[in-house]
Amino acid sequence: MQLILDKIIVTDVPANLARARLINMLHSSQNSCTSTVINGRAGTGKTTLAASFARKCGRRVAWYKVDAADSELKIFFRYLIESVRGERPDFDGDALIELAQSATLEDIPMLAEAFIYELQERGGEPLLIVIEDLHLVYDADWVVPFFRRLLPLLPADAHMLITGRSLPPAPLWRMRSKQTLCVIEEQTLSFTVQEAKRLFARYGLTEAQARRAHEETHGRAYSLDEIARLLAASDSSRAEKPLVPRRKRKMAFIKQLHGYCL
Repeated sequence: MQLILDKIIVTDVPANLARARLINMLHSSQNSCTSTVINGRAGTGKTTLAASFARKCGRRVAWYKVDAADSELKIFFRYLIESVRGERPDFDGDALIELAQSATLEDIPMLAEAFIYELQERGGEPLLIVIEDLHLVYDADWVVPFFRRLLPLLPADAHMLITGRSLPPAPLWRMRSKQTLCVIEEQTLSFTVQEAKRLFARYGLTEAQARRAHEETHGRAYSLDEIARLLAASDSSRAEKPLVPRRKRKMAFIKQLHGYCL
C-alpha cells in the first residue's frame, strides 16, 4: 500500500489563532488523562488548536490525518503505525500490521493490547499521538472496540489527542466520567471577546471592530480570522487609494462572503 505522507505530517497553522487558554487546558489534560477529544464543527479551530499544541506539548508528535477511505482497519492501522514509527524508530509495527490484515471483530481488543504492549516494550521519548478527523470513520465496526480497549491502557508517556466534528460513539464518551478521557467541546473552542480583541490587534484593527465581529460570528475561529484579514486588507487598500466607491465595493464583498453586517 502506497502511503500518502502528508497524512502523517503535522499540519501548518496560522500563528494568529494560537490561544494560551486552550493550550493550557490541553497541557492539563495531557498530565491528568490518557486521552483528549477536541469536538466541534468545521471552522471552529480544532485542527489549529491540535497543531499549535503539538508544537508546544514538549513531546515527540505522531500525527495522523484520517480520511473516509481509512475506515478499513488495515488501512487505518498502517497509517497509525507509520506515524508512531516516524517518532519511535524502534517501534516494531510490522507484526501489528500483519495482524490487522486478518483481524476479525473479536480480535480488535487484542490488537489494541498488542499496540499498547509495543509502546511500552520499546519505550522512547514521551509521545503525543494526534488523530485528526476521526469522525470520518466512526461508522466502522472496529472503532468502538479498538478505542474502548486502547485509551484506558495508554501509558503515561503516550497521550492520544483526537479531533472530530461529532462526539465519539457512546462507549467512548462514557470514559469521560472515569477521568480517562478529557473533552474540549465547541463552546470552549469559541474565541472570547478578549481573545477576539487580541486577534484583531495583530491585524492593526480596533477593539470596536473585534467586538462587532465577535457578536456576529459567536467567536467561531475561522470566520473571525477571515473577517479580520479582510478588514485589514480593506484598510490597507483605502490607505493606498482612498476612493469611496472602492471601499463600498470591498465592504459589500465582505458582507456577501460572510453574511455579516459589520
